[in-house]
Amino acid sequence: MTATLISGATAAAAEPAASAAAFVEELKARAPEIEALRSMPEDLSKRLADAGFYQLCTPRDLGGTGRSPIDYARVVETLATGDGSVAWCIFIGITSALAICGLEATDAKCILGQAGVRTAGVFAPKGKAIKAEENGVSGYRVTGQWQWGSGTSNADWITGGAMAFEEQSNDSTGSPTMVTVVFKRSDITILDTWHVSGLRGTGSNDYRVDDVFVPANRAAVTANRIRGEHPVFEFPMFGFLGIGIGAVALGLARSAIDELVAIAKAKTPQGSSKTLAMRSSTHRDIAKAEALVRSSRAFFYQTIEDAWTAATDHRSITTEHRRDIRLSTTHAVKACAEAIRLMYTLAGGSPVYNDSPLQRQFRDIHVATQHMMVADPIYDLVGRFFLGLEDNAAQL
Repeated sequence: MTATLISGATAAAAEPAASAAAFVEELKARAPEIEALRSMPEDLSKRLADAGFYQLCTPRDLGGTGRSPIDYARVVETLATGDGSVAWCIFIGITSALAICGLEATDAKCILGQAGVRTAGVFAPKGKAIKAEENGVSGYRVTGQWQWGSGTSNADWITGGAMAFEEQSNDSTGSPTMVTVVFKRSDITILDTWHVSGLRGTGSNDYRVDDVFVPANRAAVTANRIRGEHPVFEFPMFGFLGIGIGAVALGLARSAIDELVAIAKAKTPQGSSKTLAMRSSTHRDIAKAEALVRSSRAFFYQTIEDAWTAATDHRSITTEHRRDIRLSTTHAVKACAEAIRLMYTLAGGSPVYNDSPLQRQFRDIHVATQHMMVADPIYDLVGRFFLGLEDNAAQL
């Protein structure tokens, strides 16, 4: 495999959030199209890839632009103010590219250094990998089916977690080794399963492989993925996934508040002589929503910045950093869901129509809240750490 290296993944390398902002108005205009298609339009996906967003956090020497988790969060949040589904696909693409970085450096660069490359995948080990050899090349034969395959229809390379039962991990459990396998788009079959209430445009269908041969240079032992020379890999994968979900939620909530403000200034509720903007209940709930979003956003970015400082200065983040990232991301999603609920309720009958952005934001946020990375049990886990009752940081 040879790579055509990116000549500076253009706009995203310069100022990622500003580059993302340039897409927002188009995303708002195309949101109904994205929902109807149930996946990201191909032309849009390619342009986002050309802007360097899929490889945003991939280190430069592996073919990416080497930006920080802070840039990652800001890009995803900004895109989500335009469309939550597009932002979701980009965050999955960014995290999947980092999983591919677990390959040997030259192999990772051959994939991630290709101009306009697009990535997707699922971390969960839903596949079975059996050691095999084909035409003198060693590797694995892989069978499995993965749910929540966001962005797979647009991706060139798709990852999937698998268990190699013929190999044992190095820990004391003697459990099989978990590997991240990297499939070509032609290796997988996408199943039409994504008929859902929200985030419809993510194209998060199941995908399947049946006895597909994957060469060893496209299979990484998941436990060995950390590369000490790159501080981005100090961030735990669970925390990194949570950051993407939190950022989508923050973008959705900001857009919902803006939408309600526009509605309130123009709408005079039936039986009233005053616009919605003149009602005291509107003033109260707008203030509540702003407080929810701004306070959770401040906590969210503070924990990411604290962890990034530790990772860059000391090449290590503490259990406390990991704990706080999980808490702040979960809190951001819950707070934003409440803010969007307030805006949806304030708008009265307007959001029940399919063309209402508030309806879409309400549906999207309530799919995001169901993700296991930000579900209520995260509070239980984090609470045990605050009480000193838990020390298994791997759960973070």
